[in-house]
Amino acid sequence: MELTFEIENSEKNTSKGKIENTRVGDGFFMVRVENHEDEPLRIKRDIDKSLIQFYFAVQGGAEFLFNNGNYRLKLEQEKSLLFYNPLVALPLDIEVRPGSKLVFLYITVENLHRMFVTGSEEIEFINKENIGKKFYADRPLSPVLMVTVNQLFSNNVNGPAKGVFEKAKAYEILALFLNKEEGKDVEQCPFLNDEENVERVRNAKKILIEKMTTPPSLKELSREVGLNEYRLKEGFKNIYGKTVFQFLNDYRLDIARQMLDKGNMKVNDAAYHIGYTNPSHFIAAFKKKFGVTPKKYLISNI
Repeated sequence: MELTFEIENSEKNTSKGKIENTRVGDGFFMVRVENHEDEPLRIKRDIDKSLIQFYFAVQGGAEFLFNNGNYRLKLEQEKSLLFYNPLVALPLDIEVRPGSKLVFLYITVENLHRMFVTGSEEIEFINKENIGKKFYADRPLSPVLMVTVNQLFSNNVNGPAKGVFEKAKAYEILALFLNKEEGKDVEQCPFLNDEENVERVRNAKKILIEKMTTPPSLKELSREVGLNEYRLKEGFKNIYGKTVFQFLNDYRLDIARQMLDKGNMKVNDAAYHIGYTNPSHFIAAFKKKFGVTPKKYLISNI
């Protein structure tokens, strides 16, 4: 069995929309989707009914279309969905929102059974008593699962090692999702066991986005969300896989790239719009992140 995906009505991946397919193993597949367009990306694909479907949104989100679009199901940011129906195939028809980063996992029931030769009775949808039943799950991503999924988009592993890294992450995501004991996967970081702390870190992210052009200092931000600086830095890195200001820098540059995509803005104007007072600093940061200067990027999109 093979399973690959492509953007509908697109001959190839672009800087604006990208799909990466990974064959993790026999009957186990992973798909990463990024949408930097201003409009949703449409992806359609038949999915064999033997496959359990997992969907993870670390940024943005998506809508699943069923029954020719008559029924829609939302996948929200920092949430996951699971579909499994051994009786009826559930083809994929999805609209990925602008600014989204998603990961899909597909694995056959037989493969999952082989992985869990012992203890399969603890996983509800492969329990022998539930063979033939359909399952659906909608749950938030745990902090550690958020970090693991995020690492697929922010890793620096290249060359032959990249494939090993991606396959390892696919297994790690599956293991964390199926982990029965709530909180066990964050045992090594007691700070994240406190949901109030997690919400404060998420609030810090919202503040950074809202005040992107004039961001608060780390001290001001920590005071605003009610955490000391150390806890804010550690919590942010654990949940989002980046430091506070790495996240802010990446977010601002993504916004700038979306503005340049529209083709009606100059490089200096984009720099000022996202809070850079020195265009040369913006140019250097843009090139470091995207591998090309803003001017060359702008010309390539004309």
